Amino acid sequence: MKTEVGQKKGQRTDLEAEYAAALREYATGGGEAVLGRAYELGRRAIAERKSLLELVSLHHKTLKELFQNSVDRRSPGHLVQASCDFFSECVSPYEMAQRGFQDAVKALRQLNETLEEEIKRIAYSVHDEAGQLLVAVHLALANLGQELPQGKQSQIAEIEGLLTEVEKHLRRYSHELRPTILDDLGWIPAIRFLAEGVSKRSNLQIHIEAKISGRLPSTIETALYRVVQEALTNAVKHAKAKSVWIRAWIKDQVLHCSIRDDGTGFDAQAVQAGTGRKGLGLIAMRERLSAIGGTLWIESSQKRGTELLIRLPREGDNVNSSSAR
Repeated sequence: MKTEVGQKKGQRTDLEAEYAAALREYATGGGEAVLGRAYELGRRAIAERKSLLELVSLHHKTLKELFQNSVDRRSPGHLVQASCDFFSECVSPYEMAQRGFQDAVKALRQLNETLEEEIKRIAYSVHDEAGQLLVAVHLALANLGQELPQGKQSQIAEIEGLLTEVEKHLRRYSHELRPTILDDLGWIPAIRFLAEGVSKRSNLQIHIEAKISGRLPSTIETALYRVVQEALTNAVKHAKAKSVWIRAWIKDQVLHCSIRDDGTGFDAQAVQAGTGRKGLGLIAMRERLSAIGGTLWIESSQKRGTELLIRLPREGDNVNSSSAR
């Protein structure tokens, strides 16, 4: 356990001392009131950001001292049972917090799925409905052009050229909102398609190496695609990178995905603590991955680029490590 500044080595913290005193009191005949203190100590441990492993270590240390210093050595079973009851009550706030976390993750997953469905609806509307309207405008202009003098034909052609550009932009926005290739072929082909478009627009060199084949559940593929999409946006908008390397592979039933750039980098600790540069979307990335059981590690320093490492434990029947086609 970490020692605080100015705290003598070996000196107990208030929480440790109170835990030891309360456990000793309960083990020597304390009643329900003392057991209630165990619950409060558990809540306090959470507030002080003590991990469950730290609490287990504290309990083991205190129980060992109780055995060594116990006057009544005839009933060690009583001491063990009393300590188990006390510890169970102490960790119950952790269990409640875990349940709350699971509920929050479930709600976040449902929210992401709802948002993706809405994005899909908007993307298809932009592509299909707006496209049909533009076709109607083209036809109307063609009919109008037949009725106008020859000198006005060039103006009609200019308008049609502008409409064609609008169609191209709408098509691109539609694909980037929700590429159909993501639903049809999966996240790796969708990332290749995304990278091609980003490279053309920003002159960014994007290298992709994927050693994954097969499909993942739709929610997982969507989350992975969105995280990579956000990372590429950061590489262009914030990092001013010239090259990006995207790698995906499976090792020990864990899916790994690395997105590395050669951009300006940033103070990762400051950004994650909320004191650094805003707008990187790191919180959104972490939330998306957390909702599917994944984690995000960030390594970055100024002028040395950035690497995002995604880790997602997977079942063996969902993915395999053969090379992607």
